[in-house]
Amino acid sequence: MSVSLPKAAAPAGAERAGGDAARNAAARVRRKWSEHGLLFTGPFLLGYLLFLVWPLVMGFKMSFGNDNIAGINGKFIGFDNYTEAFHDPAVWRSLWHTLLFTLMSTPPLVLLGLVLALLAHNLRVVRWLWRLSFFAPFVLPSAVVALIWTWMYQPGFGLFDQTLAKIGIHDSIGWLTDADWAMASVVLTTVWWTVGFNFLLYLAALQAIPQQLHEAAEIDGATPWQRLLRITLPLLKRTTGMVVVLQLIASLKIFDQIYLMTGGGPDDSTRPILEYMYDAGFTGYRIGYASAVSYILFAVIVVVSLAQLRLGRSREEGAA
Repeated sequence: MSVSLPKAAAPAGAERAGGDAARNAAARVRRKWSEHGLLFTGPFLLGYLLFLVWPLVMGFKMSFGNDNIAGINGKFIGFDNYTEAFHDPAVWRSLWHTLLFTLMSTPPLVLLGLVLALLAHNLRVVRWLWRLSFFAPFVLPSAVVALIWTWMYQPGFGLFDQTLAKIGIHDSIGWLTDADWAMASVVLTTVWWTVGFNFLLYLAALQAIPQQLHEAAEIDGATPWQRLLRITLPLLKRTTGMVVVLQLIASLKIFDQIYLMTGGGPDDSTRPILEYMYDAGFTGYRIGYASAVSYILFAVIVVVSLAQLRLGRSREEGAA
């Protein structure tokens, strides 16, 4: 009996030692993952690879073939899709509509976001109400926004025509049915809907400016206008550069409100490049050609973003 006890205890001790070693190794692995952030970023990276990187790779591959929406993989045709896209007048027309929308929407969205942020930051009465009012439209779905504004644009009984009638203008305007007004109408809707995002970015940047700078300038006799021009706006340059780049990218990807409000009409006068891609891929069943057009748009977005970043950097270097 006394001889068998040590033999039984030895495996138990070895098992405990093995369990401790395994736990220590697992703890080291978890600690290593935690130090590098992989434990927390792993799920995001997996989703990023599956739902962004992989579709990008597959879309680029399909742009060199004549794949269709039926799932039948076509043969490799090289740069034929890109050559056709560059010679397609509809591509250039829809790309021009996209650029026109970007030129019309970006300046008011940036300037109005800054003005609203300045108001909300400086007003002392019910400040929370102003912030809520300026940001609330941004959380609305695009379908809700399109429905509200489509009714407001209705000829005859819509809010805009009724307002014009009260001031003596009784001629009905085709806000969404007249090619001269349709794009401007969509731009106005977009400004009302999305300015809250830029407003939020500017408001956060304004709150990060030390109050002591304004107090010192006020003691030195600087007026509110001088403090705005000499302190606030220079300190918002980086935020403005970021807002402009984000707004350019968002405007170049315009689709929802135009598709829901005008359908690209009248007479394709508002159809953006994304809608043309949608029509080519899901109406014309040419997924390969639509993929090629999408990468042309991707190249345009990259060039515009890099140009804006380079311009902003040059201005900062010149000011320094």
